[in-house]
Amino acid sequence: MVHPAENTANATAAAAELTAAEKEATEIRCQEKSRGGLSYEVILAEPAPNVVVPKRPVTPGKNVSAEEIEQKLKAAEERRISLEQKKMADLSYKLSKIEEATRKKDEITNEFINQTKEKLETKIEQHVEKREAIISDMKEKLKIHSQEVEKTREQLEQQKSIEKVAIEEKLKTAQTLRDENIKKMLERLKEHERRAELVRQNKAAAQQTICDDTNTAIASSG
Repeated sequence: MVHPAENTANATAAAAELTAAEKEATEIRCQEKSRGGLSYEVILAEPAPNVVVPKRPVTPGKNVSAEEIEQKLKAAEERRISLEQKKMADLSYKLSKIEEATRKKDEITNEFINQTKEKLETKIEQHVEKREAIISDMKEKLKIHSQEVEKTREQLEQQKSIEKVAIEEKLKTAQTLRDENIKKMLERLKEHERRAELVRQNKAAAQQTICDDTNTAIASSG
């Protein structure tokens, strides 16, 4: 004769085997679809219609009522529903954790992207400002150089004009001196010719006087 406690133990074992079979049928697959994202596939098994529940051996001499069977089946169904709800709650908790981790990862990724973008934009702005400063400095230096070149050119032109005037003055003075020297030389030549002519005239007059004296003397002696 089988004791009622053994029947209860058998029913509990059967329910445990059914629950284990349902747990084994539940599957969660995780696959990385793209960079920075995860794809989860949850497979919930349908109730296994072919699971054989061990039947409680018929106890000779004791009849089990339909009401007891119905109560036990109802209790088993309630346990199954409770387990399913617990599994769904656990699954929802795990999925929420995964979603939270994904959200945090996305936030970190977006923050990194934004920081990198800001740093890059800052560097570009600094580069542009530095480049503009260099160009502005070069323009200023070229402007100063051009002004110095123009100033030097004007000074050279002015000096050239002064030297030209000085040369013209020197040439004019030299021409004046040359004309004066030529004039003096001509006057000296004229004076020399005048004196030479005077000497010639005096010489001729002296010769004429000598001749006249000679002729007078000759005439007196004859």
